[in-house]
Amino acid sequence: MYTIIVLLPLAGFLIAGLFGKQLGAKACEYTLCSFMVVAAVLSWIAFISFGFGEGETLRVPLLQWIQSGGLDVSWSLRIDRLTLVMLVVVNTVSTLVHIYSIGYMHHDPHRPRFFAYLSLFTFAMLMLVTSNNLVQMFFGWEGVGLASYLLIGFWYQKPSANAAAMKAFIVNRVGDFGFALGIFGIFVLFGSVNFDTIFAGAADVAATLGGGAAHSAAEAGAQAAHGAGDIVMTFAGYALTMGGAVTVVCLLLFMGAMGKSAQLGLHTWLPDAMEGPTPVSALIHAATMVTAGVFMLARMSPVFELSSTALTFVTFIGATTAFFAATVGLVQNDIKRVIAYSTCSQLGYMFTALGVGAYGPAIFHLFTHAFFKALLFLGAGSVIHAVSDEQDMRRMGGLRKHIPITYWMMVIGSLALTGFPFTAGYYSKDAIIEAAYAGHNSFALYGWGMTVIAAALTSFYSWRLLFMTFHGKPRAAADVMHHVHESPAVMLVPLFVLAAGALFAGIVFEHAFIGEGYEHFWHAALYTGTNNHVLHDMHAIPFLVSFLPTLMMVGGFLVAYVMYISRPSLPKDLATRNRGLYLFLLNKWYFDELYDFLFVQPAKRIGRTLWKTGDGKIIDGLGPDGVSARVLDVTGRVVRLQSGYLYHYAFAMLIGVAALVTWGMLGGAN
Repeated sequence: MYTIIVLLPLAGFLIAGLFGKQLGAKACEYTLCSFMVVAAVLSWIAFISFGFGEGETLRVPLLQWIQSGGLDVSWSLRIDRLTLVMLVVVNTVSTLVHIYSIGYMHHDPHRPRFFAYLSLFTFAMLMLVTSNNLVQMFFGWEGVGLASYLLIGFWYQKPSANAAAMKAFIVNRVGDFGFALGIFGIFVLFGSVNFDTIFAGAADVAATLGGGAAHSAAEAGAQAAHGAGDIVMTFAGYALTMGGAVTVVCLLLFMGAMGKSAQLGLHTWLPDAMEGPTPVSALIHAATMVTAGVFMLARMSPVFELSSTALTFVTFIGATTAFFAATVGLVQNDIKRVIAYSTCSQLGYMFTALGVGAYGPAIFHLFTHAFFKALLFLGAGSVIHAVSDEQDMRRMGGLRKHIPITYWMMVIGSLALTGFPFTAGYYSKDAIIEAAYAGHNSFALYGWGMTVIAAALTSFYSWRLLFMTFHGKPRAAADVMHHVHESPAVMLVPLFVLAAGALFAGIVFEHAFIGEGYEHFWHAALYTGTNNHVLHDMHAIPFLVSFLPTLMMVGGFLVAYVMYISRPSLPKDLATRNRGLYLFLLNKWYFDELYDFLFVQPAKRIGRTLWKTGDGKIIDGLGPDGVSARVLDVTGRVVRLQSGYLYHYAFAMLIGVAALVTWGMLGGAN
């Protein structure tokens, strides 16, 4: 069953990619959607039967891949609770996006190619989440990077789409370089890239660093039995002990996660990726690809638990990202960019939870976030579809009566995002805030403060989006408003399914993910060691602390209501009076401008210098171009002698005879 789940999207990609023109668009759409429906149903069956049963971790071997020295990499599927959660998320959202795209991409002439890319992305993501070793995970990691490049730049006729695709590809390569170095470091420390060996070695290292005796049970884990003061690795010229080496490796792995999950510093590609079709935004940049970094850290939680320094850094970056992205979302005018920055902020929440050791709440929020964020993106797509592809909220307004179903779907998604009581976000996001308060590392309270502030900002920009888009007077052109219409059923049905998840996923799965059934449900898929007391401590925090996120949610709503319903002139007045702050937020803290100044322009200048001077003047000038130029000069002068006049030839013969006589005389004298 698990092999079928993974390979069905690959089969769909091959069918649409190789035979799309022969089959036609409709045949490709229905075939690939059918494959995805089967994969999604099987994923839910596996999740319910295996995930809530007594089953142990399964390993499904597929083929032998790499055998070189001590490196043994088999291609196999690792099936545990964490894998099953991701299978449900990936296949459910991907199926709904496939179905939604039938309506949204109806007029696009390249639908077979689009659906092929969707299925390729889904296959790569499934390979990532079912991997049984880090090399197989890296294959899926790079696969989703390739597929996202193809999907973001799907409308390749648009220069902005091409630029966004290149930006996403290049920025992710920065993070992926760190991820690759982290994999190398894992192999040096544990002698393997297979998860079972790594986790066994991590237990040995924990005993060693904790003062206990190493008890390596396998030869592959023998390297983990070094004393805490032994030199086990050199990095950038520095000798590292086991504790230092583990920290460096964890930070390198997190560098990969920062790129893929758009954390502060490597986040700049995510908003620009909105140049792709809206279904792409829902699939890649809301529910699946951007959560790959969260999944990877959760999978490697036994290793990250060995380094409090690395976890503290994860907390700091996650909390700062949650705050940063929320501030930028306050002033964005593109409806998709507001939701994109919301995604960036919510990913910051997840990393904050991972940093304080609350792995269950992090994955719980990943699970619930997939439903309500995909709902918001697809709802935004329905709005864009209704208003003739307009994305600027300043040119919308008054749409509530024209597209009421889309409006209520967006309301449900926004309620879940803001943490309205008893919606999915209420259970998962508030759990992260409580875990940050109960955390024990030095940035835990910082994480709590940033996530609480971000909760208020999230509520404000979510309601701002709703008020600007659906309420007030229509601001669109008269001909646009005349054609505003509700989306077809093929686009609305996926919204209904996602809305059900946004409303009920939290209350249904809270007990298993973060409640009393936590250890039984996860069953060693996440780190549940005795040293991690966060989940226990978060249930003992003061009532006011647990109620504070709800207060922030209400406060954000009230401020948005005053500014965009009661006094709609107030936002413009505030922006005028605080011009500097407004431009700072509107320009996204000037990260793009800073990177352009520090990296892009110097790289262009260096490249231009190497091209014009190094290659053009020096290499080509002294090399082939220079030699050919001298040959042309000589031959040009020789050609002039071939004038066709007899006296010129006689003169040349005379010079030759004189030269020959001179040479003979001088030669004879010698």
